[in-house]
Amino acid sequence: MRPQTSAALRTLAPAAAGGLLLYAAFPPLGLCFLAPLGPALLALAARGRSKRAAFAAGTVFGLVFFGSLIVWLANLGTLPWLALTVVQALILGLATIPLPRLLALPGWPVFAAAWWVAVEAVRGRAPLGGFPWGRLAFSQADAPYAAWAALGGAPLLTFVTALLGSLLLYAATVPTDRRRKVLAACAGAATLVAVPLILPTAAPAKRTAVVAVIQGNVPRTRSLPEQARVQGVAENHARETARLTAAVRRGDAERPDVVLWPENALDSDPTRDPVLGSLVADSVRALDRPLLVGAILRGPRDTSYNAGQLWLPGQGPVAFYAKRQLVPFGEYIPARSLLGGLGSLQLIPRDFTPGRSTKPLVAGRVRMGDVICYEIAYDGRVRDSVRAGANLLVIQTNNATYERAFEAGESDQQLAMARIRAIEFGRAVAVSSTSGVSALVAPDGRVTDRANTWRSATLERRVPLMEGRTVAERLGAWPEALLAGSAVAGLATGLRRRRRPTADPSAGFPLSDETPNETSLPAAAGH
Repeated sequence: MRPQTSAALRTLAPAAAGGLLLYAAFPPLGLCFLAPLGPALLALAARGRSKRAAFAAGTVFGLVFFGSLIVWLANLGTLPWLALTVVQALILGLATIPLPRLLALPGWPVFAAAWWVAVEAVRGRAPLGGFPWGRLAFSQADAPYAAWAALGGAPLLTFVTALLGSLLLYAATVPTDRRRKVLAACAGAATLVAVPLILPTAAPAKRTAVVAVIQGNVPRTRSLPEQARVQGVAENHARETARLTAAVRRGDAERPDVVLWPENALDSDPTRDPVLGSLVADSVRALDRPLLVGAILRGPRDTSYNAGQLWLPGQGPVAFYAKRQLVPFGEYIPARSLLGGLGSLQLIPRDFTPGRSTKPLVAGRVRMGDVICYEIAYDGRVRDSVRAGANLLVIQTNNATYERAFEAGESDQQLAMARIRAIEFGRAVAVSSTSGVSALVAPDGRVTDRANTWRSATLERRVPLMEGRTVAERLGAWPEALLAGSAVAGLATGLRRRRRPTADPSAGFPLSDETPNETSLPAAAGH
């Protein structure tokens, strides 16, 4: 084998393996213990490499990881799936270019873990509002150390996950005569796992409420135009609510304190559509309980909102929450005049207007922080709801489009995010989906009830209405800023060095210690 080919394999093979193992940590496979191996193998691929080789490693990692993770997007079309995969892979590839310098620093496991936080911070904001799907933290809902999220949110949990991988790699590559360093790395990894297990638990909630989640279901079709023309979604949810009402009257179910319908349960404004308005009003009247519906609301000057609208018995609609984090090419089309007529984008006839309010929707003692679909991936969107006074988090979502032809875990990936948010903010979470997965999640992240995809179902359970504030909620965005800042500081330190010193034999990674150069990987491997 030629030296250049061998160098390419040493770089690209670990990167590809790391992307595949990280994908396996997420639903639908959900092997959370594999997540630390993803960052470890990317570090192994990038250590001591040139800029071009590091870019190639990050890009290959990203292509394998994102291509597998978001394959459900192919239900919308092959082009959207490939385009988003390539964009995210290139972002990761560019971000990997400076990684070798961080890996050459003393204490590189810490800098490498902080680098992951910085990369996720960038990915979650740009371009077009970012794409935070696939953050390391979101794979760790079942991990024994997931409670780190309550101390520093998803960024700290990402840092811990990446640091675990870095420490394990350090221990595996340190020469055998450096036993103390091996033991120190193993002790550090054990501490990261053990600390959350001894954290004090939150005090029990003083108040509780019975929450009913209605999953009305929609016809499962293979054609997007057919999906867009689906009728009777509202009737499905009204019918399932009527079943709950009958069960309550028979004494087979407890009368809920609030009932939840999902995003897009109504495809227009019930205050302007008399048929839909009567259907919702009848459901509220029959059950005599508050009902939160997902609807498309009309605003002034021909604006439209993707919203959760609260109806109260005897009062009708009293308040609404409008989605603030809109999905590009889903809820609005950038450069509509240029792109709006292409393919399935024609099915999006108008752009939604982002909402502004973060106030909870109040139904008696229940103060609901509404988070609509994609918003669950954004730290600030969920944090704003809790800080505004929510004692229950509600996720209204419609995943039917992404589970049509084949199911690839999109709904369960979203549920995993909801579980992390429950831990992060110490709140029960109710996930209401048109076609599944709907679920009820305890404040410690446990799923207490769920309804799988493509079926009608009602979930009903008494949940705690938590009032306390977690450390993560108090700290806000500071953990992310500090961790990402430490990666930037480490990079600045590396850039100030006039030359790269010979690697410390006790620093792990038994790789070449020569100064990286532009010929350490063939040009083809960088494309």
